[in-house]
Parts: sequence; C-alpha cells; structure tokens
Amino acid sequence: MAGNWKGIHFGTDYYPEHWPRERWETDAKLMQEMGIQVVRMAEFSWHKMEPVEGEFDFDWLEEAIALLGKYGIKTILGTPSAAPPAWLVNKYPEILPIDRQGRVRGFGGRHHDCQSNPTYRKYVATMVTAMAKRFAENPDVIGWQTDNEFGNSHGDLCTCDSCRSTFQKWLKKKYETVESLNAAWGNHFWSQEYNDFSEVFAPRITVTGENPSAMLDWKCFCSDLIVDFQQKQIDIIREYCPNHFITHNCMGFADKVNYFDLNRELDFACHDQYPGGFYAIMPHENNYDMAANLDITRGFKKQNFWIMEQQSGITGWEIMGRAPRPGQLSAWAGQSVAHGADAVVFFRWRTCTAGTEQYWHGILPHSGNPGRRYQELKDFIGKMKPHMEQFEGAMPKSEVAIVFSYRQEYAMQIQPQHPDLNYVGQIKKYYKELYKNNIPVDFVEDTEDFSGYKLVIAPLQYLMTPELEQKYFDYVAGGGHLLLTMRTGVKDANNICMSDRELPGRLGELCGIEILDYDCLRDVDVQVRMNESEETLLGAKWADIITSKGAKSVADYASEFYAGTPCITKNVYGDGKAYYVGTEPKEELMKRLLALITEEVGVKSLGWSDEEVELSVREKEGKKWLFAINFGLEEGCYQVPKEYKLILGSEAGVLKPFEIHLYVNE
Repeated sequence: MAGNWKGIHFGTDYYPEHWPRERWETDAKLMQEMGIQVVRMAEFSWHKMEPVEGEFDFDWLEEAIALLGKYGIKTILGTPSAAPPAWLVNKYPEILPIDRQGRVRGFGGRHHDCQSNPTYRKYVATMVTAMAKRFAENPDVIGWQTDNEFGNSHGDLCTCDSCRSTFQKWLKKKYETVESLNAAWGNHFWSQEYNDFSEVFAPRITVTGENPSAMLDWKCFCSDLIVDFQQKQIDIIREYCPNHFITHNCMGFADKVNYFDLNRELDFACHDQYPGGFYAIMPHENNYDMAANLDITRGFKKQNFWIMEQQSGITGWEIMGRAPRPGQLSAWAGQSVAHGADAVVFFRWRTCTAGTEQYWHGILPHSGNPGRRYQELKDFIGKMKPHMEQFEGAMPKSEVAIVFSYRQEYAMQIQPQHPDLNYVGQIKKYYKELYKNNIPVDFVEDTEDFSGYKLVIAPLQYLMTPELEQKYFDYVAGGGHLLLTMRTGVKDANNICMSDRELPGRLGELCGIEILDYDCLRDVDVQVRMNESEETLLGAKWADIITSKGAKSVADYASEFYAGTPCITKNVYGDGKAYYVGTEPKEELMKRLLALITEEVGVKSLGWSDEEVELSVREKEGKKWLFAINFGLEEGCYQVPKEYKLILGSEAGVLKPFEIHLYVNE
C-alpha cells in the first residue's frame, strides 16, 4: 500500500448528494481557495448508490469525484454500512438490532443494524465490493473509511438470536468446554451453571443483579464482533484497491470497541474531535480532555493520525452548544496538529437543511455563503500548511506513559464499587495534572514495552494476570518508576475475586505493602497528610488501609479510624521504584503528589505557562517544533527554553486569545 496520503493536510467532509449539481462546482472552487486538499464522501449514501436491490448507481459519485479532482481535491470514500436503506430493512427486518430490554430498535436513525447478522453482512460485502471495483483505478480516490464511528449508537446492542448464537461460538472457542466456562464465570453462584454452550444467553435485563464475569466476556465479545465486521470490509478493499489506504474515524475514549484492536489492520488511526460538545464553551475548562482524546488516538498505532471530523461550527442535534468565538476553531484545529495529527478534515463543508444534523454547523452556513468560519479556517490553513509540510511525520516524545486497558474499563463499568468511581475519569485526573504542567503523555496498552518511559502510571489495575504482574516487576527492576493506585490486583482475568493472598496480590511485594481492609468513602472525603511538608490535603471515593512491608510512607491518613496509617507509599525494587496511591487524590493532593514524583524521577516540563496556555512538541530526526496555544479569553503568557526560535506568531511569550505560536529548535 503506497503512502498516497502524504502531503495532504487539510480537508472537509462533503455530501454533494444533499445539494443541486449546479452547486457542486461552486463548492469545489471555494474549497480550492480555502486550501482544501481532500474530501470524505458517501459514508451515509447507501440508498443513493443502490436505490433498488442489485441496481447500483455510482455515476453521481464519480461525477462529484471528477469535478473535485479538477480542482486538485482528492477523495476518501466511506463504506455506507452505518446506514442500511429502507428497502433492505423492510425485506429483512431481522437485521434490526435488539436492545437489552428485548426491544427492536427501528429504522429512522443510523446504525440500525445487527453486525453479526449473516444476511446483513452479505449485503454489506456486496456493496463494498461494488464500490471497490468501481473506484479501484480512479486517480482521484486515495483511500477508504470503514463505516462511521463504530460503536456509536450501539451501547446496549445487539442481543438478537444471531448475536446470541455468535456469542456462544465465541465462548466455545475461548473455553472449549462448558465446564471451563462454568468455572471461569463462577456459575455455581445462584445456580447459573450451563449444561451446554447452546444454553448461554445474550445478557438481557435481569430481575436483579448480573454475573460480572459473564458481562465482562459479553463486552469483550461485542468488541471482537465489531473488529470482525470491519475486517470483512478491509479484506474486500485490500483485494481490489491495494494502492488505497484504509482507516476509521474513532471517538477518543468511547468504549464499545477496543480501538487498539480495531486499528491494527488499518493504515493509520483517525479521530472525530468536537471540543464544543453540547455544553457552554469555557476557557481552559475541557482543553485537557480534548488533548487526552488526541493522545489516546496517537497511542492506538503509535504513529501520527488524522482528524476525520474536526469541529467547524456550532454543534447540535436537538439542542445546540455555544457558538465558537473568533479564533477558537483555529485554536482547536491547532491543538489537533500539535498532538500529532498530520491531516485535519473539517466537519462539515455546509450545514445540512434536513435530518437529525440540521444544527450541526459546518464551515458554510445553511445558505452556502462563505462567512466568518470560512475565512477564519482559510487563514488558519494558509498559515499552518507550510509548516505541516516540514514536520509531517514528527511525533510528540513523552517521558511519561499512562496505561489504558479496555478490559479494566469494562470490569469497572460492571462493578464500579463507588457510584462515582470511573476508570476513564480516574485516568484523566492523572493526565490533567500532567497536562497543566506541560508534561507530554503517551497512552499505552498493558501489553506494550514500558522500558522507554521514566514514569508509568497505571490507575485501577483491577484485573490482574501473572503476565501483567511480571511486566510491572520487570519494568521497575530495570530502573522504571511505576505508580499504582487503589483497587489494584483485586480480580483475575475472568473478573473473579482473587483469594490466594492479601491485596494487591503479588504486586504487594513490588510495592512493599499489604492491604488488609479498605473503606468506600460514600459520604465523606478523607484527610491526607504529606509527611515531608506536613500539609493536610484531601482524598476521595476510596481509602485502602495499608500496612507497610518495607515501603516508605509518603503520606498518611489524617482522619477516620485509620488515621496515622499509610495512604501513599514508595518502595525501592531493583533499580526502580513503585509508588502506591490508596485513595483518589483531590486537586491539591494530586498537584503535590505528581510534583514530588516527577521531580524525583527527573521528568521534564516543556516550559511554564498560564493555565489557559498549552505547550506541545513534535519531534523528528532531532528537530523539534513547539506549539504554544492560548485557549483563554484573555491574554496568556508562557516561557519556553531559549533553544527555540519563533516562526509563527508575533510577540514571543505572549498570546492573544486563541492565538497559536510555533517555534523550532535552533
């Protein structure tokens, strides 16, 4: 597969079928003037391409592709499997998904499909094959996007007979015998044993309670099902279009499908970035969250990525978010570039006049006349594109990694223990403090090599295996610094509580601690005293009651019946150190804790900045490009090392609201 996406940096999502043909050339001209190089099309156009079963009409699409190509604009085609047409649903109503309450979800939205249904898969394969054959040699088509936002709208779907049967086959492949399944799920509890795999249910809503082990396997099965559904499309496109790239538009920390798995067979990852959401846009309020979405996307393949949908106006379906302020769209797009995006595709070109997304605004308003948003993004592209040509392929380099696991996420969803304890939320609390201090972060799978990082943070390692335990031992013994938190080593891989030793299991040896009891802090925060500074700060949600077995106490509890016992510990093991945090640090405690650890470990900040200013770096072959972006409503200040020379912007160290500065090291 040729790298035919190289040199493309800006695009837009385009729906020519929504507009008269006589408008298309006007759009192409405006795109060219704006600096648009690529469009994504057709991901929701199944009926337009196959209005009647077996009768394909690609002429309109080919015409649009050729017209755009005349203006130097390439095309990415989306496979339309997220929007099966009415004729297909009417002929085969069994392809409609069934939720956990046993209700059929009907036609009229999108993703009204069961991804295990063999009939639906057959029709998808036929459509993708027809598209691939038609456009394989088209010089203006360079790549493909599978489906659209896999998992979106499928939160509790599908539990139909096809999914039940497919789940049974998945379990038989994993466990081989029903006896092994019963043991892994602890089915002796509440008389839940099965005599045969054919008896296993898809998990509909129960009278009371759910089997945590069964639910974990169900969530993993649902993820694998989506990966397999995509793979069938990938195989077809690879066969007919070997010179085209294939990608998919992911959604940050969305959890229906394991994005590490989904991206393995793709050429690069993509992400849909909407900082405005449906809520009021406030300065610096959610910039760390948006940065985390970008960093996790970079982590899916450990390489540069694309933004397939970048916010270009007010967001809204039934309700709307705030209007982005002048300069804010550019700042958001700049943030995507700063965190490793080599291409930014703005959603959408023109605000649609019909359907659910009438108020999901695009670059152009309903009228189609260029206005403030068009001009702002045109100016942004003009300024940023020459630099992107220089640092294409450059990657942020991080000394800190945060471990992210979908299995941990699934297990904590099933039994959060504290009603407000959330796996992704916990991860983002640690990320946020590092972000505030301009310390770059990578997100890594727990199967990856940690040795290149000075500090690895692994919150809520709730499920534990001997293999993962050994990885943590080896990393620390080799000189690494590991931070573990409460609820570590509680269960085995099957979501069964471990009973062979005290918490946190074998990792207690690594951390030099033992946990004999704990407290779920439902109605109170706990006071925590830092031993070095004697400051008393706060922890929340949980308190592991720790007994030291050689570890040094960094902070002790200062309230509740366990006052005076360790809350945060540090243990030397081999050439490295293991830290254990027995509570969820509130903001000031988190600030003190990570300041202490990063200084001790020798993790470097990119520089100082006001709260609203973000600093990021991309690096290639020893050359570094440093971004300073002000997301605040007021002037923002920052300081960076003297080695950097300002190449975009005016007054070094001072940013107007939503201004972007770019530096390069000399």
